[in-house]
Amino acid sequence: MAVGLRIKFEGGTQDQYDALHSHMGVDQNPPEGLIFHSAGPIEGGWGVIDFWQSREAFDRFVQSRLQPALQELGDRTMQTPPDVREFPVHNITKP
Repeated sequence: MAVGLRIKFEGGTQDQYDALHSHMGVDQNPPEGLIFHSAGPIEGGWGVIDFWQSREAFDRFVQSRLQPALQELGDRTMQTPPDVREFPVHNITKP
């Protein structure tokens, strides 16, 4: 079942997000199971809304690409652990 994820990086910035996103090459090589990704500034930091085919697909992405990229970039990217909230997805409509 598809899941939605709301991810908040407290104190995160666009520059930090851009460095991380570019480093992982997500646009050129999207992770398996990703349906939709969006990101932008929110009050107090940076926010992401993702839709994934499953929570397991997201967790594999975190382990194989996100965590290594965060470690490699060090202080050039987000410095606090993300606040992740999962919600079930009933319907996804693509135009």
